[in-house]
Amino acid sequence: MSPKLLPLISQIGTRHGSRSLRTCEMKCANQCDHADPNPSGNEHIQTVMRSAFSRRGMLKLGAAGVAAAGVTTLAVNAPAAADMLVASNGDKGNGSFPGFPGPRGELSHSVVPPNRKDDIVVPKGYEQAVIIGWGDPVVPGAPKFDVNAQTPEAQAKQFGYNNDYTMIVPLRDDKKSLLVCNQEYTDEYLMFPTGKYDDATTKKIAMAAHGMSVVGIERVGRSGQWRRDKSLPKYNRRITVHTEFEVTGPAAADPRVGTKVSGTFGNCAGGVTPWGTILSGEENFQGYFDVSDTVAAEHVTSLKRYGVPTTKTTQKGWSTVDPRFDLTKTPTEAYKFGWIVEVDPYDPKSTPKKRSMLGRLKHEGATITITADGRIAAYTGDDERGEYIYKFVSTGKYDEDDRKANFGLLDHGTLYVAKFTGDGSGDGLYDGTGQWIPLTSDTESFVAGMSVAEVLINTRIAADKVSPTRMDRPEDIERNPVNGKVYAALTNNSNRGGTFPVDEANPLAKSHTRPSLGAPLVEQSGNRNGYVLELSEEGDDAAKTGFNWNLFLVCGDPAAQETYFGGFDKTKVSPISCPDNVAFDGSGNLWISTDGNVLGSNDGIFTVPVAGPKRGQVKQFLSVPFAAEACGPLISDDDKTAFVAVQHPGETDDATFEKPTSTWPHTHKFPRPAIACVWRKDGGRVGS
Repeated sequence: MSPKLLPLISQIGTRHGSRSLRTCEMKCANQCDHADPNPSGNEHIQTVMRSAFSRRGMLKLGAAGVAAAGVTTLAVNAPAAADMLVASNGDKGNGSFPGFPGPRGELSHSVVPPNRKDDIVVPKGYEQAVIIGWGDPVVPGAPKFDVNAQTPEAQAKQFGYNNDYTMIVPLRDDKKSLLVCNQEYTDEYLMFPTGKYDDATTKKIAMAAHGMSVVGIERVGRSGQWRRDKSLPKYNRRITVHTEFEVTGPAAADPRVGTKVSGTFGNCAGGVTPWGTILSGEENFQGYFDVSDTVAAEHVTSLKRYGVPTTKTTQKGWSTVDPRFDLTKTPTEAYKFGWIVEVDPYDPKSTPKKRSMLGRLKHEGATITITADGRIAAYTGDDERGEYIYKFVSTGKYDEDDRKANFGLLDHGTLYVAKFTGDGSGDGLYDGTGQWIPLTSDTESFVAGMSVAEVLINTRIAADKVSPTRMDRPEDIERNPVNGKVYAALTNNSNRGGTFPVDEANPLAKSHTRPSLGAPLVEQSGNRNGYVLELSEEGDDAAKTGFNWNLFLVCGDPAAQETYFGGFDKTKVSPISCPDNVAFDGSGNLWISTDGNVLGSNDGIFTVPVAGPKRGQVKQFLSVPFAAEACGPLISDDDKTAFVAVQHPGETDDATFEKPTSTWPHTHKFPRPAIACVWRKDGGRVGS
């Protein structure tokens, strides 16, 4: 690869987390060091939080404070809903999945301590193994991985790079399933020997390493371990930058988008539908476009609101091998990305869809639940500082007896954006009420001066006009299958208290970090460690537009004054920083993966009960290798396996292919992002 990107990386300014300069540039075009694209001046969640109470009152809450906060043990809520095919790292149909494990013992796994090891570290009594990694064969005819003999054609048949969202859907054989995974972005400095390939070939291979993979896997005996099904079943599939997509919903009629789009990239988190399709969120699409001269004036406002360049610049440089990535030549290409993608893993010949009714933003993902009257609701976060939380509710109802009848549900309904209000009671809690504000249905816009298609194409601009609450990087948002509450990971915002005023829902103007493992805590400006938000909709019904909310976790080191762990004793919890994705086991316990830990240790996966006397007891379940991000997580439907996607191991500023700072999973002398599974040696439920 050409070294021209390296000077740009070295010029990046102030850090906003523990991510390396390299990761910030390659993953998200360093969005946090650019001007915030939201100029609306809408109230920020921090302002909402600050209005509520003094922090000192909150810190007095210990285990006994749980009762005062109105927290009680919650019974399983299991209305008639989806008889779904799969277990999910999201909503399990409020407990109606076949084989749903139901209540179990408390989370009793040993705690993995903070560390900087170049490996997956698991609790005592557990084992872990890699299932599939970058370059492994996926589709028939794929060559064996050879880093010295890569071609774009080979990569398009092999597992992609920097795996993120991971989902398992079953086949008829209960020992075989399909693993579906996003491949979010590439790091050409770690992927290729220096000087081995010319610049054009490197870019083409990288393009083929983006997208999604569908891979057959099989259980090992009766254990919780899974491995690749090397018979390469007919379902195996790669989806790349060049795969044809169909755009559905009202935006497809707009000439800026159209009905056919080539490819997907920047795919971060996702979700699974009750009819067994996979939803994938196109997140940091803004970093893939170059501008050779200028961009037509009519597109500038929209592009800037999404952080897409409008003046002469080179980012990935893909325009040198594919001119559609030059916005001077094709300014409408950027409108074709930033959507929720739907893929049918059971039909490898099907055309994937981009569902425009869920709006265009930097989607972390989209997770599905079923409303009380049988309709579909989808939650999605716009992963950038100061952006919003959204929900879509379908017009039609889910039909559990007719799979194909459900395929159009995401094209008709209403898209909402969330506004949070603090209660101002001074009761020592960050909490309040909120409202889902309608933006548009598929037939009527509720934003003055904007058509239905305009709201969906420029969703950020439409949302600005109705005054929702600006959040601290809203990422994964999922409904708990047991208690019916919705949990949102708000990863961090180093500008909170500065560019973004504090409020009751985003209260921290200062927080603490550690420069290295074991070093003293250092106070820094902003919300560096993030929150986990708990949201209760009226009657636990996702169709309702009113809700109550509270900050379940104010993340960080328990020794730091600002942290809060659901009212649990802070001397008995693990430090946790930068929550990214959430999942639930069969008893409704929350599992959290982290991205960008600023407490000096590796990222990992953490467990925490959301009810009962141990509500808020955060315990680290595993840590991922050095400089890696913990993606997923996913708990199997029988609770016997925890899956983790290890992304960008060893992605540090000084790392090169020849001199890596990680070699995980230790199959080669360089790192390979991969999917791993973790299980108990005795075959029991993970976490217990």
